Amino acid sequence: MRAVSDGGAGPQGEARRPQLLRLRGRSVAWVPPLLLLVGIVAVDFRTSSDFRILSWIVLVPGIAAAICGVWGTAMFAVLAPATYVAADAVLPHEYQAGLPDLVLAGIGGVLATLACVVRVRGEQRMLHMQDVTETVRRTVLRPLPAGWGGLDHAAVYLAADSEARVGGDFYDIQTGLHGTRVIVGDVQGKGLGAVEAAAALLGTFREAAYHEADLTTIAVRLEVRMQRHIRMGRALGKEEGDRFATAVLLGFPEEQRDAMDAVVLGHETPLVVCPDGVRSLPPDHGLPIGYGGLAPADGPPPVLRVPLAPGETLLLTTDGVTEARDGDGTFYPLADEVAAAVAADPGLAQPRRLVAFVRERTLRHCGGHLEDDTTVFAVRRGAGMRGDGMRGNGGGNGRLRS
Repeated sequence: MRAVSDGGAGPQGEARRPQLLRLRGRSVAWVPPLLLLVGIVAVDFRTSSDFRILSWIVLVPGIAAAICGVWGTAMFAVLAPATYVAADAVLPHEYQAGLPDLVLAGIGGVLATLACVVRVRGEQRMLHMQDVTETVRRTVLRPLPAGWGGLDHAAVYLAADSEARVGGDFYDIQTGLHGTRVIVGDVQGKGLGAVEAAAALLGTFREAAYHEADLTTIAVRLEVRMQRHIRMGRALGKEEGDRFATAVLLGFPEEQRDAMDAVVLGHETPLVVCPDGVRSLPPDHGLPIGYGGLAPADGPPPVLRVPLAPGETLLLTTDGVTEARDGDGTFYPLADEVAAAVAADPGLAQPRRLVAFVRERTLRHCGGHLEDDTTVFAVRRGAGMRGDGMRGNGGGNGRLRS
């Protein structure tokens, strides 16, 4: 697994070859093969004629090919036979190894250089794919400025596949004409199909959350988008089954600072964390996104308005947290762990500290082996923040901009 903050892709997709064995910013990858070359010559000179290892020089370009660049490997491919010729010529005639070992050293240098070319190209291809993945990640899980939408927030995403860096979990904060909205969700399944569905839902959320007046309409828009996505997949012949997603929609109305609106669509029930303890929101009251055809005749789920006092933090997770198991198969007791921790340290209710705590305890509980993508997201109203995420200084027309 890997946190999204571990990204190391180059700017604008530029693939950079990883530098090995660096000292004070400078590469010293040439030191091991050089020491090996000097060591082989020194040992050969200090041993008897019954123990000749000068031909081991053929190993030097091979070592360079594993840790140096192409030009560094080519240098050792030339230096190794040259050293062989010079060292062999110093010895008496009866002890000289002669042409066969020299040819071996030369061929070894050529092969090592070619192997290094293949290795470096593979590294560049890998870094290019990492850049592509990083771009996809920033599209699905875009960076959120501090205080965005008037909210203090923190998030961590851990991919079950340590190389994928992105999966079916998603979250976002969107400012809009009717206040700030938050979504946290989890698309069923894994792989590129889950990423495609997550991207489709996030695109719809960002538009609907900006324009629509209530969360119910946003939930309906998400359902329609998922149904369209499913039909397109079937038309393209994708055998992914009936894909669905669970989600939590939150709204922070400007007109009521001590309350929050919520729609829970088959997702893990959010927790409200404060210095005085932990409580759960009402259980999910809506079907997952994609199951709209099974909805009752009375229509989509209603919006719940929940009291939210200043300093209370909402903790939202995906099932990668609650379904994390230890060696005995016991699920991670999220609510109990958080309640005990906040009772011991009320300052843990701050979003950044809370997210770090849940991340660390989840990984400890499952021994670092996550079975599913995992998202931990914490959010609360910021003190003295306007809806556009900037600290209020008076004035302004109050319109929110994305």
